[in-house]
Amino acid sequence: MTSQTPARHYIGGEWVTSSTTGVSYSPADGEPLGAYYEVDEAQVLDAIRVAKDTFASHEWRTDRQLRARVLNEMADRIEAATDELALMLARENGKILPEAYFELSLTPSKLRYYAAQALTSSGRGDRVRPGIYSTLLAEPIGVAGVIVPWNSPVVLAVRSFAPALAAGCTVVMKMAAQTALVNTRFTELLADCPSLPAGVLNVFNESGSVGAKLLVSSPDVAALSYTGSTTVGRQIMADAGATLKRLSLELGGKTPMIVFEDANLDAAVPTIVAGITTFAGQFCMAGSRVLVHERVADEVKARLAEALSQVRVGPGDAEGSQMGPLVDLAGRQRLEDLIAASRGDAEVIVPGGRPDDESLARGAYYRPALYGVPDTDSPLVQKELFGPVATFETFGTEEEAVRKANATEYGLAAAVWTADGARALRVAGALDAGTVWTNGWAVVLDQFEEGGYKQSGLGRLNGNRALEEFQEYKHIVQVV
Repeated sequence: MTSQTPARHYIGGEWVTSSTTGVSYSPADGEPLGAYYEVDEAQVLDAIRVAKDTFASHEWRTDRQLRARVLNEMADRIEAATDELALMLARENGKILPEAYFELSLTPSKLRYYAAQALTSSGRGDRVRPGIYSTLLAEPIGVAGVIVPWNSPVVLAVRSFAPALAAGCTVVMKMAAQTALVNTRFTELLADCPSLPAGVLNVFNESGSVGAKLLVSSPDVAALSYTGSTTVGRQIMADAGATLKRLSLELGGKTPMIVFEDANLDAAVPTIVAGITTFAGQFCMAGSRVLVHERVADEVKARLAEALSQVRVGPGDAEGSQMGPLVDLAGRQRLEDLIAASRGDAEVIVPGGRPDDESLARGAYYRPALYGVPDTDSPLVQKELFGPVATFETFGTEEEAVRKANATEYGLAAAVWTADGARALRVAGALDAGTVWTNGWAVVLDQFEEGGYKQSGLGRLNGNRALEEFQEYKHIVQVV
């Protein structure tokens, strides 16, 4: 896959170029895959203007049937291009093909779910007393900004823009340059929808943050959905204060995988390995902390060490690869620097690091690692590493498990492994996490909300609540 024409931006229903280009490199071997146009400030401002004008003048905001039709058309086109997009994701993003197909399998259903939501009124009316009638209207908030990360660009873009479109908003979306070729092919499929009005969806690629900052600071952008790090989320929240912008922020995580003494280890251990290695650990819900009851700690540690040591690292599109590279060499260097600064006295259970295979030397590979950490104050526990690196911790009681699991500033997700159903629900209720799985991991459903506690974010994605992030409620009182 080598693109001859640089990937373009889609603004106002037109494909546009700019004066500056960048190069997208393969994380598997460092070779260039193609070029992309780097957005400039004037283009982002134009995209915001177009979205604002379209929202004010077009029937998009009032035509529910049109919005539902467009979202269903988008679902059809993504579904038809699944094989093409999966291969592009594997080559440009680095995730292995089964993971790419998994990402794409989640996408059409989200679009179709919000197509249905577009047809569903969330207002209400009533005669509150004789001669007085109240009507509550759910109206689209206006222009929605969306900032999409590179780790799962297709499904995470849809997760944010689909409810915005369903609500009747127009959208300006910044996508990360690490996946510029995927982003543009994805946008081409969306733009091909015959019912999509020009100016409703505007998309640009960016390696830096100029465009993203404009989305945050512009008074013409009424709401913003961001998926990414807690550090950047805090900055967005500070910068958005001047415009009192509606924010939906899904931020970092340190998912504890809690294994009690009665857990089915034959099911738990492979799932935990997947939690550590899926998307090479570049996943906000990655199982980056393993907390195990002391009675089964030695067995779980031995099983994990064996399984992680045998993970086959290789190119995402190569048969037999069980984990792909990190997204780029800079990402690997960042991870290596964090590990070097954070290891302290941690026990090295599985060393991880760069593979010895010379055929992989040019890629951004990092083998999965596991560190034994007795102290929850360890930086390995407290920092989001965003790579295939996990900590191994032990506990003796249920109360200690909960206390340790809650010992970080994050609260995005958690998992509990036990045969005791009452304990599973009791522990789930005590955990500071927006999503808790019992005897499983990474089960996400379109109709149920997800999001973070504490420093893992604001607002919710999926479900009815995601639509409400892009709505205002107007109360009309009629006196007869």
